[in-house]
Amino acid sequence: MSERETPQNVVRFEVDRNLLRGLSVALAGGVVLALTGAFGMGETSLLFRLTYWLPMMLIGASWGHLCSRLVERRVDMDRRPWLAVLALTLVISGPLAVMVWGITSRFFDDDRTIVLARLPDFLGPVMIVTGSLSALNVFLARTPVQTHAAAPGAKPARFIDRLPFRLKGAVVRAVQSEDHYLRIHTDRGSDLILMRLSDALAELEGLEGAQTHRSWWVAKDAVRGVSRGDGRATLTLEGGVEAPVSRRYAKALREAGWY
Repeated sequence: MSERETPQNVVRFEVDRNLLRGLSVALAGGVVLALTGAFGMGETSLLFRLTYWLPMMLIGASWGHLCSRLVERRVDMDRRPWLAVLALTLVISGPLAVMVWGITSRFFDDDRTIVLARLPDFLGPVMIVTGSLSALNVFLARTPVQTHAAAPGAKPARFIDRLPFRLKGAVVRAVQSEDHYLRIHTDRGSDLILMRLSDALAELEGLEGAQTHRSWWVAKDAVRGVSRGDGRATLTLEGGVEAPVSRRYAKALREAGWY
């Protein structure tokens, strides 16, 4: 198979871990806002506040997830996490403020009239909430996903079933994201499959390794050396493949004994 041919592997649907984390943070934030009666809602009942805030926060988190996919392509979150938070806040807040303005007008106003002049009043509160949640999501993502070796007698990692025919039975050394594809590095060479890294991480459980970069997963047994330069570390794997270690994951990997 040529490197850019569409692989025949069928990708099973998996919940995006970043989306799941974002929704969890949003729900927790919604509960806090409801309990504290934030933004002048202290006179309403707790049930009313939860009914308002929880769906609102889920809508915001879903929209924020789509925006984050765009921002990640433009901003290096490893080097400039606060710039990423600012970019996320600006990109998310405008359209979200319009959504909140429309929903709130329907939710609170007795005549359910949407008044355009009230739109600017929503921008400030939306930016505060969006900025806070964006910061939480950016910095919570600094812990790498780690996978673990399968227990004796347990089923092997599901990801093994995705290996192309010519790599069946090979030892997986690393998985690298390339656009919408994954390049699988093995002891028998490399090949591409159509899959997202976020989905692959769930299926790599059963192989001991970790995400070393937003675009890389590495098997721990494959590491043969480490070099440092420009403030970053690079892992040299068996076979000569070099895998970057991002700054956001460096401390956690170092504490886990990777280098």
